[in-house]
Formats: sequence, C-alpha cells, structure tokens
Amino acid sequence: MTDDTVNPVLRTAPAAPAEAAAHFRASLALHADVSDVAAALAAGGDPGFVVLDSRSTEAWDQGHIPGAVHLPTALVPEQAGQLLDRSLPVVTYCWGPGCNGATRAALALAELGFQVKEMLGGFEYWVREGFEFETREGRERRAPDRLTAPADADDCGC
Repeated sequence: MTDDTVNPVLRTAPAAPAEAAAHFRASLALHADVSDVAAALAAGGDPGFVVLDSRSTEAWDQGHIPGAVHLPTALVPEQAGQLLDRSLPVVTYCWGPGCNGATRAALALAELGFQVKEMLGGFEYWVREGFEFETREGRERRAPDRLTAPADADDCGC
C-alpha cells in the first residue's frame, strides 16, 4: 500500500501505546467534563474545587453555573489572588467548545500558581445536558439535548 492509498485516519500512524497513555493521562489531569462537574456539585458538601466562569458580566447575567465564581479572563491576573483560595483546584469554563476563554483563564491561573482544570463543553454543554443554571431572573433548567445526554438515564455511563 502506498501513501496515496492509505486512508486519512491512518496516514499518520497512531502513537505508541505508552505515548498515548501519557497524553490521555495528561488530558484528564487538565480537563473535567460537564457531567462530572455537575455530579460533584450535586453530591452536596464541599466538592473540593471551585468553578470559575471566565465570561463577561453580560454573559454571566444571561446564565451561569450555580455557585460559580465570576471572574472574566482579562481580570484573572489582577483579581484571582483576592477571589480564590490557592489551596483549592479551580475548574474554568467559558461559552463552549468554540471559545478559548476558559483555556486562557486556566493558563493565567496556572501561571499564578493555582491548580486548574478546564471544563470541556463550557456553559453551552452545561445547558445542553439539562443541568440547572442561574440567570438574572432566577434558576432555569432545559430539557437535555438528546445529542449530548442520554434521554432516559442520569449519565452516559462513561
């Protein structure tokens, strides 16, 4: 088989198993998913981390995760030290997968010495998976999107 006939998936060979394991282990150390964050918050008590919404005030008012700390990305360097406890890991989120604000906030926090993870999917997937959120008017919850959450189960089983 020549390079011309190799399918696009295998055109670049998969990583060696040890290299892949190191990559995925590092990814799990840097990321949390919406369902895991929601489950930890719903369990009651101290989840052992703080959730940080890195969006604008207008976005925060439109909707945010209950109990989250609001700190726009641009203000992280000057305000994180006053708003956050350095002994607690921080889970950042922004709008969704198409936005890198949570990544930039996580970088700024890491550079300040905080332990940090980024919540994959951001606020978009929080809402799409049917979790309660707060707005200026109060709390809301939407039906889960069947493309992001199982219709008849509490979790995806992963």
